[in-house]
Amino acid sequence: MTNTADRLVEALRATMKENERLRRQLAATTEPIAVIGMACRFPGGLRSPDELWRFVAAGGDAISPFPSNRGWDTSDLPCFGGGFLHDAADFDPEFFGLTENEALATDPQQRLLLETSWEAFEHAGIDPLTARGSSTGVFFGVIFHDYGYRLRPPPPGIDGYTYFGSAGSIASGRVAYTLGLEGPCVTLDAACASSLVGLHLASQALRRGECSLALVGGVSVLATTELWEETTRTGQGLAADSRCKSFAAAADGTGISEGVGVLLVERLSDARRNGHTVLAVVRGSAVDQSGATNGFTAPSAASQERLITRALADARLEPGDVDAVEGHGTGTPVGDPIELAALFATYGSGRPTGRPLWLGSLKSNLGHTQAAGGAGAVIKAVMAMRHGVLPRTLHVDAPTPHADWARGGVALLRESVPWPATEGRPRRIGVSSFGANGTLAHAILEQVPRETEEPTARRAGEGGAEGLDVVPWLLSARSAAGLRGQAERLLAHLTEHPDLAPADVAYTLATGRSAFEHRAVLVAADLAQLRRGLAAVAAGTHTAEKEVAPADGSADASPAVGSPAVGSVEPATVTRGVVSAGHADRAAPVGTTSGFAGSGVPLAFVFPDRPGRLPGHDSALAQRFVAFAAALRAIGTALDEPGLEGADGNTAPAAWAGFASQVALCRLLESCGVRADMVLGLGTGELAAAYVNGTLTVDDVRTLIATHPSSVPASPDDRRVPSTATAVVIGTSAADGGRPDGAADLTLLPAGRTAVRGVTDLLTALHMRGVTVNWQAFLTGTGARRVDLPTYAFQRRRFWLEASAARKN
Repeated sequence: MTNTADRLVEALRATMKENERLRRQLAATTEPIAVIGMACRFPGGLRSPDELWRFVAAGGDAISPFPSNRGWDTSDLPCFGGGFLHDAADFDPEFFGLTENEALATDPQQRLLLETSWEAFEHAGIDPLTARGSSTGVFFGVIFHDYGYRLRPPPPGIDGYTYFGSAGSIASGRVAYTLGLEGPCVTLDAACASSLVGLHLASQALRRGECSLALVGGVSVLATTELWEETTRTGQGLAADSRCKSFAAAADGTGISEGVGVLLVERLSDARRNGHTVLAVVRGSAVDQSGATNGFTAPSAASQERLITRALADARLEPGDVDAVEGHGTGTPVGDPIELAALFATYGSGRPTGRPLWLGSLKSNLGHTQAAGGAGAVIKAVMAMRHGVLPRTLHVDAPTPHADWARGGVALLRESVPWPATEGRPRRIGVSSFGANGTLAHAILEQVPRETEEPTARRAGEGGAEGLDVVPWLLSARSAAGLRGQAERLLAHLTEHPDLAPADVAYTLATGRSAFEHRAVLVAADLAQLRRGLAAVAAGTHTAEKEVAPADGSADASPAVGSPAVGSVEPATVTRGVVSAGHADRAAPVGTTSGFAGSGVPLAFVFPDRPGRLPGHDSALAQRFVAFAAALRAIGTALDEPGLEGADGNTAPAAWAGFASQVALCRLLESCGVRADMVLGLGTGELAAAYVNGTLTVDDVRTLIATHPSSVPASPDDRRVPSTATAVVIGTSAADGGRPDGAADLTLLPAGRTAVRGVTDLLTALHMRGVTVNWQAFLTGTGARRVDLPTYAFQRRRFWLEASAARKN
């Protein structure tokens, strides 16, 4: 009986485990996908999702005449122009490691994907360099390759670059190679549906665990007029004014445009765990094909209806659960009514009176951006949900008479409307993208879940980080001009957003941007001071500063200013004493240090003899830094044991306190990612050095202090830190006798500053010398959070191949 009962229990356990495994498997295959970063370039000079939203919300029209800088003959084209990226030829090759000849041979579409992929990571608050070696996927839509025509025959100097510069497969591969991404990497050509098909495939890959993050998007830049010519020859119809009159009675053909849009997506559970801001959620998606229709490019209402039904099933939603659709809406008299028929049959069916499905299209603002259209539609939809507004669709004189609007259930957005009340559920919007090859894609987006919403924004007056008396702003670039550009962009952003909290800006700059060789650090307590320092860096009028301390370590040293211009100097050094890390003289409004950071510099921790302690510094550091408090607790337990009064009366407790403080300071630095290549102890500082490197235990140190607290021998004169190393003095006094004359020390707790300010200044000084600092750890517990800031200031210049004589003929 017992054996039977045991077998039943085991069988029950096995069944429960299998049920749990199946439950998790099902949850994984249906998990929502979080959109955590976005980047774009669209006609009208739009360079970010925020700019796109402001443009669309204001009813902007981006259609313009044909560009004059591409060598095109447009005299025979039957339309006004289109939507163009007029600066599509501009690029910063040095940033991405390309030579000038390689940049010239590289399709502008590849170059734009490089830039916007970088920006999508930064928009998500992720340092792009940290993605190297990760299983990040790349799914990009590219359908035109006419820039390569200009390479035949190749001009002198670009031999060897022509294939990699023009092949579609390289568009995704180049991004993966440049950023070191090791997930699935695919260039898609599903015609105009390419980027939305990419989102569908990326979602599947994420749910199957094939990648942890994914870049998704599409790009279209036209290097010739062939698309206009071919569209005219096939009779598909171009609007004479080049404007898409989506779903309108006046629809007379499509308008051809350019653009690029990139999304960074992640499993929702991972986004929550990683602390990434979720902009929106992809609840479900579907892809299918029109099949055999009345013509190769003719759409099918039945196929589109089936597509939407499958997307709703994938999202586990009913038609009435979706509030709006961002339609394909190319503005053709045939295609728009067929799309409307499918919407009426699905989303429009059975909706409550007064709650229609709202319908709009970005193409009315930008034209048809081809492979970038789906990504652009998603960006618009995400921003609309976040702002709670459904923007109007332009150029609608009246809804198309070729649709049965009397059926009800679908309403065209002829004016902007507030997002309709959703009775407690999230806002939702569908996005459609249809390819001329018959490929159809539809995705359903959802408002951010409440638990992943960003904290309420703080005002500038509330910007002081908890536990910090000043905040560090870190700027860096790959060139001196780039550093000035970074400062210029941030300064302009602060003018537009004056309520940003300085601590939030500091957090975003420190944790969500890469650290390059050319660097500037600003340290101050309030936004006004930081803005003044930022303006100086942007203008290039600031110089790298150095603060020279007297040999006795007093704090009245005046700064010596006069190094070369910002961004082109070696890190400030002094003959003896303290290097200023963002600390100007007391009359200055803000401390600013700038220069060129090296790499691979050895780091030494120097524990001086009788280091001295600032009044209350232990308690201040313990309150601010968890690692410091934990180290004090671990060592301080020995104070409770008898015998510490020692042979020298009351000197042992002071010696022990100095030892404990030095070790805790060392642990604090280590918690911020700063680890020494060597340690050196001077006099009583040898105890801390020996403990840190594992030579002595706490019991050993306690015994030595209790027995001979003031007789620890000083270090011999030949025990010095190499002149090539950076020495960090763990205490308040300089490490006399442990450093060669003329070399620089960084004192952790210099006199004249608070303990927390001393730590801040030291870390910024190390950062300026190329030492990697874990700023995330340093800022943990301050209440600082990620905010939207400008992305990298690329230093772009023109790279465009003129058409060869053979091509012209």
